[in-house]
Amino acid sequence: MAETDHLYIFDTTLRDGEQSPGASMSREEKVRIAKGLERLRVDVFEAGFPAASEGDFDSVRTVAESVKDSRVCALARTRQADIQAAGEALAGAEAGRIHTFIATSPIHMENKLHMAPEQVVETAVQAVGQARQLCDDVEFSAEDAGRSDQDFLCRIIEAAIDAGARTINIPDTVGYNLPEQFSGLIRSLCERIPNSDKAVFSVHCHNDLGVAVANSLAAVQAGARQVECTVNGLGERAGNAALEEVVMAVKTRQDCFPCSTQVNAREIVPASKLVANITGFHVQPNKAIVGVNAFAHESGIHQDGVLKHRETYEIMRAEDVGWNTNRMVLGKHSGRNAFRARLEELDIHLESEEQLNEAFARFKTLADKKHEIFDEDLQALVTEAGAALENERIKLLSLHVCSETGEQPEATVSLLVDGEERRAVAPGSGSVDAALMAVDSVVQSGTELLLYSVNNITSGTDSQGEVTVRLERGGRIANGQGADVDIVIASAKAYVAALNKILASQDRRHPQAADV
Repeated sequence: MAETDHLYIFDTTLRDGEQSPGASMSREEKVRIAKGLERLRVDVFEAGFPAASEGDFDSVRTVAESVKDSRVCALARTRQADIQAAGEALAGAEAGRIHTFIATSPIHMENKLHMAPEQVVETAVQAVGQARQLCDDVEFSAEDAGRSDQDFLCRIIEAAIDAGARTINIPDTVGYNLPEQFSGLIRSLCERIPNSDKAVFSVHCHNDLGVAVANSLAAVQAGARQVECTVNGLGERAGNAALEEVVMAVKTRQDCFPCSTQVNAREIVPASKLVANITGFHVQPNKAIVGVNAFAHESGIHQDGVLKHRETYEIMRAEDVGWNTNRMVLGKHSGRNAFRARLEELDIHLESEEQLNEAFARFKTLADKKHEIFDEDLQALVTEAGAALENERIKLLSLHVCSETGEQPEATVSLLVDGEERRAVAPGSGSVDAALMAVDSVVQSGTELLLYSVNNITSGTDSQGEVTVRLERGGRIANGQGADVDIVIASAKAYVAALNKILASQDRRHPQAADV
C-alpha cells in the first residue's frame, strides 16, 4: 500500500443518523448539515433514502442541488422503484452516487427476504446494472456481511463488480464482529475476489458492542479505503462509527495508517455542534474529540505537565479539530459586528441577513438577562433563530406561570397562530406541565410527548437551560429545542418549535417507516 493512498470518508449522518428514533430532520435542517459536511470536506455523504417517503425524496433532491464540493449519495433497495427514485432525486447533483443494498446473511435471506442465494445474486446484479444506467457511480452493499458466509460474499461481490459497482461496502450491520475478525474478513475478500482491484472496498460498522470505530480502523489497516461513519457516532440503536474518531485516529497515527483523508479537521467541532443542536442528541462531556472535556485538564499533575509541554497529556491540539482556546467575551454592550465576527470564528454560517438579524435580536434579549454570553449560548441562539424562520406557524408571544407551595400551578399563554393571537389558561402538575398544557389547549395538536430533557448550556446560576421536546403524531416524529435562562420559558419554546415541525411536514414519514 502506497503512502499516498486516499481514505474516502463517507458520511451517513443524514441517512443512517436520521434513523435514530427522534432524530428526524426537516429538509431545511438537512441542507444546513449538508453545508457543514461540505465545509468538512467529506468525500461522499448519503443524503437519504428517496423511496422512503415524498419528504425524503424532496430532501435528497434539495440537498443534491445545494451541494457542489462533495459527492451526494442516495440509498436504494434492490427494487426497481427504489433505484429509479434515487436516480431522479440525484438528477441535479454536481456529482452523485446510487447506493443499493441487499442482505446476504443466512438469517436475513431466509427470514426477511425469503429468497434463495441464487435469487439474491441475480437481484443484486440486476439492481447494479439498473443503477449504472442512471448514474456512473454505483455502490453495492451486502447487508449483514459480518454474519454472511464468506464464499457467498466472494460470489456476490464479484458479480456486483462485473455488473458495474465501483464501491463495495462490507457492513457489520448489527455490530457483531470484533476487530481482528473483521479485519480478517476484509483482507480475505480483497485477496480472494478476482476483480477486487476494480473497486474500492468500504466498511459500515455499527456500535452495538462498542467497537464500531475499532472495527473500521482495523478494516482500513486490512485494505479498506472507504469508511462509512456519522458525526458524533449518531445512528440507529447504539449508533455508527464516529466520523471524528476515525478521521483523527488516522491523522494522529500516521505511523499505523498508510493512507490519509482530505477532511478539514478544523470543521469537526462546528459540525458536531450543528448536528447535536438540530437533532437534540447532545454529546456526552467525555466523548472523544468533540466532548467538552476532551481537551480539559483538572488534575494538578496533568495541568502542570501540559503547561510545561502540551504533548505530555495531549496527543492532538484542541485547535486542530475546531476548539478555540481563545474566547471573545460577549455581553449586552457588544455590537452587531462583534456578534457577526464571533459567529464567523465559530464557523457558524447564516444563510441570509434575515437570519442574522433574528439571531442578533435574540442575542441582545439574552444579554439583558445574562452577564456573559458563551459560545454554547450562541450555538443555541442560532439554531433557535433558524428554526423560527423556517416554519414558524405558531409563535410564543408571552407566558405567565403562577406557582406556590401547596397550590396547583397555573399558566397563561399568548400565542400567535397563523397570524391570529390566541390566549389560554391551564393548570398543571408543575410549572412546566402547566405551560405545555396551556399551549396545547390553544393548538389542540393531538401529539404524544415522547421525550422531555433539559441540558444546561453553560455553568452558573444564570446559565441558559436548553430543553429538547420530542413529539409524535400519526407516525411523524419531530424534535424541538428551546433555550432561555428561565427553564419554563425554554420548555414552552421547545414545545412550540416541535409543534411547528409537526404542522410544517405532516406528510413526511420517518425513514424507519419504509417497508424494508
